[in-house]
Amino acid sequence: MPKQKTRKSIIRRFKVTKTGKILRRRSGTRHLRVKKSSKQKRRLRNQVRVKSTYAKKLAKVMRIRKRK
Repeated sequence: MPKQKTRKSIIRRFKVTKTGKILRRRSGTRHLRVKKSSKQKRRLRNQVRVKSTYAKKLAKVMRIRKRK
C-alpha cells in the first residue's frame, strides 16, 4: 500500500508552533476593508489557534506527530 502524502495546500495555510499548536489566519482580510474599523482590522492581523477537534484532523493530514 502506498504512503499517504501530506497535503501541501494545508501546510501553506496553517502554521505549527514548537509546542505543536496549529495556527490559522482570520477570515475577512482580503477585500472590503474600508468599511471595517481600525480595531477590527488590527484584530484580523493576528493568527488564532485552531480548535482542538479540527487540530486533530489537520495534524493527521499534515503528518504531524505530537511531542512527548
